Amino acid sequence: MIELIADRIYYLVAFLLLGVGTYMMIGSQNLVKKVIGMNVFQTGIFLFFIASAFVDGASPPLLTAPEPYVSPLPHVLILTAIVVGVSLTAVALGLIVRIYGEYGTLTEEGIQQVISDE
Repeated sequence: MIELIADRIYYLVAFLLLGVGTYMMIGSQNLVKKVIGMNVFQTGIFLFFIASAFVDGASPPLLTAPEPYVSPLPHVLILTAIVVGVSLTAVALGLIVRIYGEYGTLTEEGIQQVISDE
């Protein structure tokens, strides 16, 4: 049983990161903490895809390498997802700065209260 868990530790860590990120996005009222939770969630997804692409004893897909080969597609997708994630984080933080300048708070309840007072 311990050997099975040791072989699948990357999956356990990935699902732990997914759970922590989801909890941070749902449970926090602060917008910056929600963005951090989104980044933790994305990291869990990245780890899951990379762990699922692992093939024991495989080599890179080169002409001189012996079979079996490792598919480079998951790695390419994760590199693209990292760029998209950084861009999404930058846009979200830019919006948060704008929201703070407009409403003077970063909590959802505070923003709703300022909107209802106006």
